[in-house]
Amino acid sequence: MVGHAYVGAVSQRTERFDADYYRRFYGRSGVHDARRIAQLAAGVTSLAAWWRIPVRSVLDVGAGPGFWRTWLAGSMPKVRYHGIDVSEHACRTHGHELADLATWWPRRRYDLVVCQSVLQYLDDRACARAIDALAEACRGLLVLEVPTVADRDGVIDPDGTDLDVHWRTGAWYRRRLAGGFTEIGGGLWLSRRCPAPFFELERAR
Repeated sequence: MVGHAYVGAVSQRTERFDADYYRRFYGRSGVHDARRIAQLAAGVTSLAAWWRIPVRSVLDVGAGPGFWRTWLAGSMPKVRYHGIDVSEHACRTHGHELADLATWWPRRRYDLVVCQSVLQYLDDRACARAIDALAEACRGLLVLEVPTVADRDGVIDPDGTDLDVHWRTGAWYRRRLAGGFTEIGGGLWLSRRCPAPFFELERAR
């Protein structure tokens, strides 16, 4: 019965992220649009270059409208991009691999892994496994965005954010991320298998 319940949860997530979801939470009325992601992508890849971390491949988890792919195609066209998403609509429209991070496991590693607004949709058990998958997939930098209880109470815009998610503390995430990553700050995490040297004060901990 546990297996059947889990399959049901995956199906519900797949159906949830339909065209209406993307119209509401992305674009001009949502938190993210192509311009904002372009700013983030430019900043992250510039920092990677500063730290001498090569970015030759990118995994975009919860790729959605494909804003990262669009920016990379225009600014870093030689980078290999791979997007995965649980949304059948997003995959059909934007050409991503249909995959649920709760059950997906990487077949290769990437220099840069992007995971924005994904983990909060998974229950605790699935989320912990997903973090392990992110650690396995990443050999360089992870860009992680996930709202916490503290964000809900004092940071996020409730009109442009999906509030029907699993709310956890930052400490919950940090405990599980620490096995595979070192926190740098600003939503960036360094894979523990990455040899790039960092000064002590460049790291958050």
